[in-house]
Amino acid sequence: MEFANEIMLRGIVVGVFRENCWVVGSRRSGEAICIDPGDEPDEVLALARDMGVTIKAIVNSHAHVDHVLGVAGVHSATGARFLLHDADLELLRHGWQGAALRMGLDVAQGPPDPDGFVRDGELVEVAGLQLQVMETPGHTPGSVSYYAEGMLFSGDTLFQGSIGRTDLPGGDFEQEMRSICDRLLTLPDETIVLPGHMAETTIREERNENPFVLDWLRRAR
Repeated sequence: MEFANEIMLRGIVVGVFRENCWVVGSRRSGEAICIDPGDEPDEVLALARDMGVTIKAIVNSHAHVDHVLGVAGVHSATGARFLLHDADLELLRHGWQGAALRMGLDVAQGPPDPDGFVRDGELVEVAGLQLQVMETPGHTPGSVSYYAEGMLFSGDTLFQGSIGRTDLPGGDFEQEMRSICDRLLTLPDETIVLPGHMAETTIREERNENPFVLDWLRRAR
């Protein structure tokens, strides 16, 4: 997928959770940002090589196990800075082991601590690329989305026709709905939503057809 002339975007579905990992690259600089390397780091690195880019930053939407198991491999292979919201730091440090064991996953190495933290409104930058951070808590306390060039990487906050689950520790349904309706739905209708699982959608489609959104907005009137 291509957007502005110098921006390339490719996605790969990884792991038993079928999680969407995204690599956004600059054709001009050859540098890239990897979003949510949830597993299979070798496949993520191969995708970047096929695109002709070098990953310089790893940014995560949140720290659930299905989004972080590939971080260590990509981080160690590239030296890229790993960024996360600090409200998910404890989840990153302690949440992945139990979840991996419950799923029967053979995980030799957990994710490293972040090299830095993201904040609402900040820009994550590598040469030729900028992603704007949008705090969208609810699925986890530190869930964020990333916006650039008419693309929204929504993590597990907003899906096509659905939303991220809020029944796990730290989840908050009302907070998540406010994140979606008060933050994400203010983006232009034509914004392409690239979620952490399943197919892409648009802000227009979710505003008009998502049953969770329609019910929330109806009750808010």
